[in-house]
Amino acid sequence: MEGKQTIMRRSALAAVAAIGSVSLLLAGCSKADDNKDGGKPKAAGANAATKGVVNASDKKGGTVTYEMSDVPDSFDPGNTYYAYMYNLSRLWARPLMTFQPGPGTQGNTLVPDLAASKGVPSDGGKTWTYKLRAGLKFQDGTPITSKDVKYAVERSNFARDVLSLGPNYFQQYLQDPDHYKGPYKDKSAKGLSSIATPDDTTIVFHLNRAFQEFDYLVAAPQTAPVPQAKDDGVDYVKHIVSSGSYQFQSYEEGQKAVLVRNKNWDAKTDPLRKQLPDKIVINLKVNAETIDQDLQSGKATAELTGIGVGSSTQASLLNSADGKASTDNTFGGRLVYAALNTKVKPFDNVACRKAVEYAIDKVSVQTAMGGPVRGEIASTVVPPDITGYEKADQYASADSKGDVAKAKDQLKACGHTTINTNISARSDRQSEVDAATAIISSLKKVGINATLKQYPQGKYFTDYAGVPKFTEKQNIGIMMMQWGADWPSGYGFLQQILNSKAISQSGNTNLSQFANKDVDAKLAEAIANPDVAARNKLYAEIDKTTMDQAVIVPLTYFKVLLYRSPYATNVASSAAWSGQYDYLNIGTTKK
Repeated sequence: MEGKQTIMRRSALAAVAAIGSVSLLLAGCSKADDNKDGGKPKAAGANAATKGVVNASDKKGGTVTYEMSDVPDSFDPGNTYYAYMYNLSRLWARPLMTFQPGPGTQGNTLVPDLAASKGVPSDGGKTWTYKLRAGLKFQDGTPITSKDVKYAVERSNFARDVLSLGPNYFQQYLQDPDHYKGPYKDKSAKGLSSIATPDDTTIVFHLNRAFQEFDYLVAAPQTAPVPQAKDDGVDYVKHIVSSGSYQFQSYEEGQKAVLVRNKNWDAKTDPLRKQLPDKIVINLKVNAETIDQDLQSGKATAELTGIGVGSSTQASLLNSADGKASTDNTFGGRLVYAALNTKVKPFDNVACRKAVEYAIDKVSVQTAMGGPVRGEIASTVVPPDITGYEKADQYASADSKGDVAKAKDQLKACGHTTINTNISARSDRQSEVDAATAIISSLKKVGINATLKQYPQGKYFTDYAGVPKFTEKQNIGIMMMQWGADWPSGYGFLQQILNSKAISQSGNTNLSQFANKDVDAKLAEAIANPDVAARNKLYAEIDKTTMDQAVIVPLTYFKVLLYRSPYATNVASSAAWSGQYDYLNIGTTKK
């Protein structure tokens, strides 16, 4: 998921497990400070929320306030594709599965949410059956049924002319979707035939291929139930019917949303949610510097998108012992890399690509992007917070500063002493432009002359780097890229950037145009294999093959610096949400 903070993506994945919510949530945690003197509570320490749950508490009351500098794509759970909205929307929209609240990679564990248990596969993984929990109700007290879940998937995946902002994985993987035109055009009671609802508590998905990570797909908010009678397409966002612990009290488009307790939510049907604050406020279009100030003053509980504090705030926090103790510097489930275009000469020659691998001084790139606090030097395609990661460094150099001699050897092996090429970057991502500039400096030392080509972020994939004919015509041999998983597994991370079937003529994310039969076969084998360990082994092998072929130059494993409010309770930075704090049970000690 590029340009969107991955779903799942932010990031790494773990084994599926059942939950006993309270014991798991409180494991390895620090308790909330009673703060009897009324002053600002003491910070828990640097990176505390990456290792445990900070200020664990069941205390109810108060208002939790989120702020962001822009607006989300949509509050509609069936029409969003940002990780922070996948995270937040669970307060009013319960998907079939979700991620266990917990710090770091503990948060990657899938657990049942609306479903009573994980999916039951049959037919070799081509059929998946889920049973709903008993006693589920919408905010108006009407029962939630399997038909409401089916309808939610139909509207979110098969009415792309109405709801186009979310992914369409269900459309890709369900059987025979071509004849179904979506619920706004097809008014029949039957709906999509490949989703069956034999009774009010059972839903069955019939897939067109084995897909052993289907539990990850149903963790998307697209499976959160929607009552068909209350749906009016794109305007549903104005009056969302809650299935979660909170419901909308008000919604002012582009300005603010206010949530209050859903009185028809029953804790007996929900082992995950605590329903702690009296009210949850989401303030939109707040100046970024103001957000940083509001966090430190206690006016805001968290910055919603999880992008971290600004550079000036970062400096002041890290230069203060007290300030640093209130920060979490965590992996963001993403890889910053340079894609080498296998269709642009001479990078159709693997030795020329290897020359680039050896030439780049990754420390200079890391520095250009903000230093170690903004990214750890990378050497693999799969980041450390994604399951399937295996430590390796195929093009190792002293202190990761590049190896000029080996780069020149590879250049000679591909029949060149010099190469002239272009490198693309997004003009409105200054850190990416700075990183590309650092790469240009490194390449020049070995005889590779690269010229920077800048393109706007909004059209980078539709008109420029994501258009193979354009890159070939413009001699763009190297493309700056950042990628996060749509769900935290090797498959969720790799399939859209390495699978040859992902190559498209516009909007392409396999920028290298990498078409490798072995990689394609292993991706297909992995997703059909029910054994988690075997799948992870295949993901590591795919990573190694990709590095053998030198089609991606890993630069940094993306990191963020979050400010952790000392007033917030149940704070844990989760890999499942790209390092964001898990928003499910955040409360406040501030009244």
